Amino acid sequence: MTRSHTPSMRPTHTPDHCFALVTETYAPQINGVANTLGRLCRGLLHRHHAVQLIRPAQAGEKPGLIDDGALHQHLVSGLPIPGYPELQWGLPANRYLSRLWQEQRPEAVYLATEGPLGWSALRTARRLRIPVISGFHTNFQQYSDHYGLGLMREPMMRYLRWFHNQTRLTLTASSTQQRELLRLGLHNLALLGRGVDCELFHPAHRDPALRHQWGAEPGDLVLLHVGRLAAEKNLGLLINSWNTLRREAEQRHQSLHLVVVGDGPQAPELRQQLPGAVFMGALTGQPLAAAYASADLFVFPSLTETFGNVVTEAMASGLAVNAFDTAAAHQHIRDRYSGCLAPIAHEQVFIDNLRWLIRDSEGRRSVRLHARHRACQLDWSAIVERFEGYLLQAAQPAADQTAAVGK
Repeated sequence: MTRSHTPSMRPTHTPDHCFALVTETYAPQINGVANTLGRLCRGLLHRHHAVQLIRPAQAGEKPGLIDDGALHQHLVSGLPIPGYPELQWGLPANRYLSRLWQEQRPEAVYLATEGPLGWSALRTARRLRIPVISGFHTNFQQYSDHYGLGLMREPMMRYLRWFHNQTRLTLTASSTQQRELLRLGLHNLALLGRGVDCELFHPAHRDPALRHQWGAEPGDLVLLHVGRLAAEKNLGLLINSWNTLRREAEQRHQSLHLVVVGDGPQAPELRQQLPGAVFMGALTGQPLAAAYASADLFVFPSLTETFGNVVTEAMASGLAVNAFDTAAAHQHIRDRYSGCLAPIAHEQVFIDNLRWLIRDSEGRRSVRLHARHRACQLDWSAIVERFEGYLLQAAQPAADQTAAVGK
């Protein structure tokens, strides 16, 4: 199956290099990994490289090739991930990848996920002596406790450690993640980071009509949560925080509103436990940008993020972020200056910080201004350039790499 799409993807000259990106998830799926891979892929294309994107076929697609100029999407067979039916595990594709990479050899391979497809890509690339680097995009080892699979945590960690230590380099999203992975026995780690689109996510997209739709009058405060509604996101703290602070606000005759953007297996339960909240479902693009900008505070209780793109999106939108001191929040927020940070797992501090943001209008205003300023320093082009550099370094012959290190 060969199809052609957007003409803008077609190269106007011979691509400089060819790289393969292997991932179990990609747009239009809505999650941080798909968003990041889309940015990296488009960035490589704009920097005049050819990309082989190897991923499972999604709903309505069939395995095969989607050829779009410099972007060659190779769709393989997959199966739904237990607990995440909208996501796919890519099935092992050793024969397909072996044939593809012998005919069209990439200069380096990037493995974004560690499922059966990633495992087969790692084996095939190593057998063909194609340089491989990987990214640690999802803390699967932390998810096991939330799905009654605590006994699987250690075997899963052993596999992840083996998988990533087989690659030349493992790219991390944040400094806190890098330190944690080093402690868990992963080697050859390098920081990639994440960017944010400060034109899309902008305070100018604030929409009074949308706030009115939420029931918010001028002067009311809107608390926003954006993310997957799943067990590993620590949403019990969102419920506890809201119930506590809403009651306090009512006693002071202050109007608070809670808006939840996202979908997932815990959505029905959350709707029951947060009867006064507004649930918007999953949003992307301009509707998502408007939701961010039309709120006032961002409540993010997750402790399992590798980065947390929603944190920097909220900051870019001019929101005061309340989060734990990890991942993106640790890297880009100064406590009570450009957001609020609670020590990891200190839930009372998390609630106290949110209480301060609600009650202190001047402090909140200052935090929102500094948050936007910090987010505007996080340019995706710098992240793509760094990613390109890691791929080019991996593609160098071993002797050239040794010489480069010695300089």
